Parts: sequence; structure tokens; C-alpha cells
Amino acid sequence: SHAAHICEYVTSSAISAICADLGSVVAGRSMDDDATIILRFDNGARGVLIASQICAGEENTLKLRVYGERGGLEWSHADPNSLLHKPLEQPVQILRAGGPGLSNAAQANCRTPGGHPEGYLEAFANHYRNFAGQVRARLQGRPVRAVEADVPDIHDALRGMRFIEATVAASTSNQKWVELQPLCALQGDQS
Repeated sequence: SHAAHICEYVTSSAISAICADLGSVVAGRSMDDDATIILRFDNGARGVLIASQICAGEENTLKLRVYGERGGLEWSHADPNSLLHKPLEQPVQILRAGGPGLSNAAQANCRTPGGHPEGYLEAFANHYRNFAGQVRARLQGRPVRAVEADVPDIHDALRGMRFIEATVAASTSNQKWVELQPLCALQGDQS
């Protein structure tokens, strides 16, 4: 569910349908330890999500690649301070945390000066800071700033659970695709 949330967050698109193959490879495991999921997004884009605990020699990591009409982006947890921008018909550009060329939102989430390592722990610190900013805004009677609003909420959590349900349903079904309920249908949902 975390990887699905990251896909939706980074692309600003909702997953609309899932085709999944889940399985348990290691004997004695009660939960699936290997998943390949094909995704369809509400904007027509397609994606592949691979989550596995059986990739021999692979460290616990996260890799993200997004491709569009004008090029691609690539990021890896193993090198969290670098984002590869791969524009068509131009050399690959390496954008660095805290460096030039970043959006205001990206700059607001850099916790150390450029050239200093950031990563996993700082990402959680950003969530805590932003959530605390929302609490302060409410106590002070002021509007929540854009950077403070950049925190997963209950709708994201519910969507994550529905993603898991749809993935399991897709994996056990003879039907090729299983629809994932759109975000707008989750508004006001109390289940």
C-alpha cells in the first residue's frame, strides 16, 4: 500500500484498476512474499508495481521511475539525494536535494543544506513537522499552509486498505482487471 500511495502522490493520478499476481514462495510463510501488480491510472497512464521479499541479494529499497511524453524521472532509496531527469533528446540531468532547479515544494522539504545526506528519517521528520503545523494552524485559527497540508490523511489510509483488498481480489480472480474505488467515492465514507 505504501508503494501505491507513492505512485499516486508522485504522479498526482489515482490508480483506477489493478491486475495482480500475488504469491508465497518461501515455505511456511503465511503471507504473500512476492507481488507483481499492473496498474491503470485515471489519466490513462499505466504502471507496474513490484513488491518482493524474495529477491536474493537485494537490500530493502525503493525505486521509482515515471515516464511521460517529454522524458522520465528516476529515484532510488539507495541514493535519496539524487533525482535523475531524463528529458527526450537531451543529456540526463541529476537534480540534487537542496540544489538548484528544485520546485518550491521540494525546497521546503530539504532539511539540510545541499551536499549533506538526507533520506529515510528526514522524510518522517517532514511528515511530523507538517502534521504539527496543521495542529498549530487550528489552535491559532489560521489557514493551513500548503507545505503543512502535505501529509497523508485518513482518506489515504482508507485508499491503502482498499488497494490491498483490490490487489488480493485481482490475484485470486479469473477476471483480468479489478477496479479500485476512485478517491472521490471515498469522501465522506465512514467505513
